[in-house]
Amino acid sequence: MAQRPSCPLCAKRRPERFCPAQGEKICAVCCGTERERTLDCPADCAYLITAHRYEQEHRQPLGPGELPFPGVEVSRDLIYEHQPLVNSFAHALVKFSDEQRALTDPDALAAITALAETYRTLVSGIYYEKPPAAPLPASLYAALASFIQEYKQQQSARAGFAGLKDSAIFPVLVYLARVCRSSANGRPRSRLFLELLRAGEPQAQERPAETSRIITP
Repeated sequence: MAQRPSCPLCAKRRPERFCPAQGEKICAVCCGTERERTLDCPADCAYLITAHRYEQEHRQPLGPGELPFPGVEVSRDLIYEHQPLVNSFAHALVKFSDEQRALTDPDALAAITALAETYRTLVSGIYYEKPPAAPLPASLYAALASFIQEYKQQQSARAGFAGLKDSAIFPVLVYLARVCRSSANGRPRSRLFLELLRAGEPQAQERPAETSRIITP
């Protein structure tokens, strides 16, 4: 009698779902528990798309203390005023993630948060830089820092445009960090935030707290 096939991950249950990350069928339980944890799920996986839709429908709002830089106020007017910078940041993030397919939401959050900390020190007049320790977030940190310098030079070169101030860059980075944190699902290999940027429609949860709001673009 032929041996009944078993899931290659748990070796216990019957494999019923084709996993594009594995290139073979796995069981439904492993699909649910290992998704975006040990499995590097592609964005077009039907099971991943369904799971993300369910998560969005049942997501609980984050508390003010769970967001990056909880004591920093980011006004709606400021984000609207610097919408071109926000869009350019999103483009830079997507470009980097296209070149470095291993990049995840936690990597992006680490890089954006570290860069925001750097600009917080610049605004205070005391320069202190501490890039992320991990190689991939550190590379993104460097790429975004280079992008900012290029953006500032382009703005300064345009007639009638004042140079972009560090005091404007810092809250934009805080805003992006908050969007990333509120969009991500907490799994180490999730790319929800990056996929939302790629789709051109980053979504953010709006909080009622006056000192800690996430503003939707």
